[in-house]
This record gives sequence, C-alpha cells and structure tokens, in this order.
Amino acid sequence: MIQTASPSRSPRVRWPCLPLVGILLSRRSLVLAVGALSANLAFAADAEHGERLARRWCASCHVISSDQRSSVIEAPPFATIARKPDFDGAKLAQFLLDPHPKMPNMNLSRAEAADLAAYIAGLK
Repeated sequence: MIQTASPSRSPRVRWPCLPLVGILLSRRSLVLAVGALSANLAFAADAEHGERLARRWCASCHVISSDQRSSVIEAPPFATIARKPDFDGAKLAQFLLDPHPKMPNMNLSRAEAADLAAYIAGLK
C-alpha cells in the first residue's frame, strides 16, 4: 500500500495490485458465465425436437421408439442405449457431433445433438 498526499485533501491510499484484481475477477466472471450458459443449454434440451430428428436421421438403422419394428442388426435400439448403466446424455451429445464411420455425418448443431440425447435419455 502506497500513501500519497494531495495538497487540498486527506492522504489517499493507492492499491497497485487493483488492476490485477480486476482482471482476475473478469476472468472468473467469464468462466462462471460460460458455465451457467452451458448448464442452461443442457437443461434446455428439447426431447420432442430430438424425437423428430431421430425419426428423420436415425430410424433407418436404429429402433427409435416402441412403434417401430425393424432396424439394422448392428445398430442398437435407442431404449437399449438409454438403459446402459454408464449412459450419459452429455457424452452421447458429444459423440453425435463426431459420429463413428458407420454413421452418416448429420452435421448436427450442439443444440440438436443435445435434443437427440434428451430424447434417448427419456426412453429409459
């Protein structure tokens, strides 16, 4: 702490580390804001939209609902995926953004991948 005197006022206290504190608080606020937005996106997933995406993109290989009868043998039914003990909707959404070679590249947005994962999660 450095004290400086002003001729007409009482001594002022200067904090040389104040700009650094501002930068650290700004970074912390940014991290908290990004985390809050990410959490909101996870909670804002639309399972109904996910079902529409599943019918359009996935039903030719996977059984996506109980009213569907046929699928490709190698492609597990969505209900089976949802019931796996280690099922994690966030990990599934991430997988859908970069699918394995047997899956078509659907060019899903992050929100669409989250919606599809929310639909699958609801099939438990």
